[in-house]
Amino acid sequence: MTDIDRNIDGVAKTVAEVLEKKKYSIDYYQREYKWEAKQIAELVSDLTAKFLALYEPDHARKDVAKYAGYYLGSIIISQKGSQPFVVDGQQRLTSLTLFLTYLRRLQEGRGEIVNIDELIYSEKFGEKSFNLDVPDRNDCMEALFESGQYEPPADATESVHTLVARYSELDGLFPEELKSDALPYFIDWLKDRVQLVQITAYSDVDAYAIFETMNDRGLKLTPADMLKGFLLANMEEGEPRTSANDLWRKRLRGLDEREEDASSDFLKTWLRSQYATKIRERKRGARPEDWDRIGTEFHRWLRGARHQVGLNSREDFYQFVARDLEFYGHQYARVLDTSTGTFQSDGPLRFVRFNADQGFTLQNQLLLAPLRVDDNAATIDTKLELVGRYADIMLAWRIWNYRSTAYSTMQYAMFNIMRDIRGVDVERLATTLRDSLLRNDETFDSNNELAVHQQNRGQLHKLLARITDHITVGSGQASSYIELTNGANVKYEVEHIWADHADQHADEFAHEADFARHRNRIGGLLLLPKQFNASYNDDPYESKLPHYFKENLLAASLHPLSYEKNPGFLTFIKQTDLQFKPYAEFKAADLVERGNLYRDIAKQIWNPDELLRVAETAGERR
Repeated sequence: MTDIDRNIDGVAKTVAEVLEKKKYSIDYYQREYKWEAKQIAELVSDLTAKFLALYEPDHARKDVAKYAGYYLGSIIISQKGSQPFVVDGQQRLTSLTLFLTYLRRLQEGRGEIVNIDELIYSEKFGEKSFNLDVPDRNDCMEALFESGQYEPPADATESVHTLVARYSELDGLFPEELKSDALPYFIDWLKDRVQLVQITAYSDVDAYAIFETMNDRGLKLTPADMLKGFLLANMEEGEPRTSANDLWRKRLRGLDEREEDASSDFLKTWLRSQYATKIRERKRGARPEDWDRIGTEFHRWLRGARHQVGLNSREDFYQFVARDLEFYGHQYARVLDTSTGTFQSDGPLRFVRFNADQGFTLQNQLLLAPLRVDDNAATIDTKLELVGRYADIMLAWRIWNYRSTAYSTMQYAMFNIMRDIRGVDVERLATTLRDSLLRNDETFDSNNELAVHQQNRGQLHKLLARITDHITVGSGQASSYIELTNGANVKYEVEHIWADHADQHADEFAHEADFARHRNRIGGLLLLPKQFNASYNDDPYESKLPHYFKENLLAASLHPLSYEKNPGFLTFIKQTDLQFKPYAEFKAADLVERGNLYRDIAKQIWNPDELLRVAETAGERR
């Protein structure tokens, strides 16, 4: 190996300089694209909040060149001959490419367009290829680039499913105020003022040595590191500072072992939940407030807000870590474990799991908000259950009424709730959350025509899983929620009761479009194993019916034999007064009737009065 081969370059580059007319490969052994909803939400929130703090409507586009830049982290490249390979940073580069693809489509039809095509793909000899060159993702990226939609095939990789999911969330995450006149300004700023540090080695050995060194030895000075330095510097030297440092490292390392960037997410969530008093107003030219600044620069925010937080003495600084960080960090770890770990169908934190499965990352700051460091274990669990139930009901209502549950759509309302429940006791928490729900005009009764479409299929999958599981558990059987949401070996899909053959229903529908709309309604849907769908998808209802009887209770309830020698199910029907009935045939009116049954089940599952019952039960235990 020559001396040239051992060179290592480190250069700060803009997004445009990193991506434009470049082509990066990823080694086959690199992991899949795994960014979750909260990570793409944080990326978009951080970038847009920083831009909005700089932008003024009367600025000219050339003024963007004077805007402050933004550092987006580092990437490590192994340069193999003429081909660069991404060693560290593919998650960030992939997410940036998705975001740029979304922004490109958002500009369609506008008079003023910023050309960002060459940041996404390059063309050579008439052949177009994406700048982040991963063959098994190309069909997906091509479809998203051209139409903004893609239906992953059955054998699609995990990365493809994740790409589609994260892309579908971008429109809800991107602020409405940036979708009009400010859009070209934002794109200019993103491509030419946002920077990454690109570290390039000329051998895999050196590239991976750099990667391991930066991660294992902590050479990346993160906002969390800077916050720790500020806090420790203001403590007594000796034992207090040493023990606080050890505690900080142990707690944050434990979080990062659970999930990528979990320690940073925790610090933002904790500080927002306990100390943010204002959020940027939803109007052009508004400035970032506490909530926004904690999201983008929590280390700087705390320096300026130390007295507001109560950091007035060296002992205050010590207790902030030894007591407060340890307490909230432990509860945050429980939330993470509940969100992805073993599911307890009757545990108080099960609603945290339900909300996490719907991608509702804003729940974490709501969950921490009412907690106090002197709460006992029972009180903590009750508060977490109440907040989880509140978010669960609110999400179900919004999904039922086709309302967005995206981060940017929900953050303002959730901030207000967070502030209202900060530090309150159990009784007040239950009352405040229930009253908030009852002020909502959109419930299960406000939409009689809920139907599945491409954008809400995943959400309805979760709602149908909850409805099916409610019947299952209520009938005395073990919970099937994890299985139904594809956490087990069998893959379940949303299945239409009617086959997609309008001619089979020509006696009720004169037009195929009317048939299709009716077929997609909630009452005509079930959750069934993928294998079932492949075997019986095209069969008429009468042929499917005997097979439904062998499946979960929601499907089996269509068959008359479910109402014979089935004491658990029959007792459940009697206790709930739900209007179950079998169907020898399944006509248009039957589908509507079945939809009304689903709605009645949903009203029992997602009932705001349950909040008061939980609080009363907790009071009796005390």
